[in-house]
Amino acid sequence: MELRHLQHFVAVAEERHFTRAAERLLVSQSGLSASIRALERELQAPLFVRTTRRVTLTEAGRALLGEAERILAQVRAAHEAVAAVQGVLRGTLSLGTEQCIAGVHVARLLAAFRRRHPDVEVRLRQAGSCALAEEVAAGRLDLAFAYRTRADTDQLRSVPLAGEPMTVLCHPGHRLARAGAALTPGDVGKEPFVDFHPDWGPRRVTDAVFAAAGVRRSVPLEVNDVHGLLDLVGEDLGVAVVPRHFRHKRPSLTALPLKGTGEAVYETVALLPPPQATSPAARALMRLLETEGAGCQRIGEDRLR
Repeated sequence: MELRHLQHFVAVAEERHFTRAAERLLVSQSGLSASIRALERELQAPLFVRTTRRVTLTEAGRALLGEAERILAQVRAAHEAVAAVQGVLRGTLSLGTEQCIAGVHVARLLAAFRRRHPDVEVRLRQAGSCALAEEVAAGRLDLAFAYRTRADTDQLRSVPLAGEPMTVLCHPGHRLARAGAALTPGDVGKEPFVDFHPDWGPRRVTDAVFAAAGVRRSVPLEVNDVHGLLDLVGEDLGVAVVPRHFRHKRPSLTALPLKGTGEAVYETVALLPPPQATSPAARALMRLLETEGAGCQRIGEDRLR
């Protein structure tokens, strides 16, 4: 099995189209098709279902995709490791993050990284924590800053960054604001909520808190960005339960502690592959995060190994 066959397979799987994949790879479409056929012969299984309009993965193709992505990521990491030993850090740093992540100022960190390592191309993607964890485990991202969604595995490890309590945000004229005291899930459960999509870290914490309290709530207003959430709460269209640092983004809103919730803590982590699969660029970014802080608490050196 040749690496180029896997590279071609991944490109077709991502593009869902042979012509677009060939253009992306700068190869002829006939050459790309021959490469895929050679891989299918070797594996003795069809990898794609081809129609005149689209290309979809077979069950065998879906099984191969994750392994192919991990193999290619490890090959890239090997090339970059050799370059790093020779004193040059180059290649690509693919980073994922949730919006307004606690414990790290992403823009400031990336600016400092670029000043130190100008030969590394930085790619950034925002998504929910579950999606980010899957992409790091699959090798599509070098690391990600996200909410801790699951325990460490053979393909994914986490480095704690910060933890903070959840807070109720509401319009200053809302009845809850007039109470001026800490609130329980029962106090706010009947209010209409503004919240993120279920994949996002803050939403996962809030769902868990209300489920543990046995309180059902309604989320008629679902958004995918922080500022949209704050705007809706600011117009008194609903209340929100968010990590405490969100309150500083809109001081005009009333923030009240959420009490009696046990595990109502928003814990953010850096998600990385196993040490042997962590790219030199990802290691350099984590060292920079530790030494310069970038708004983050210090991280033990032993956790970076």
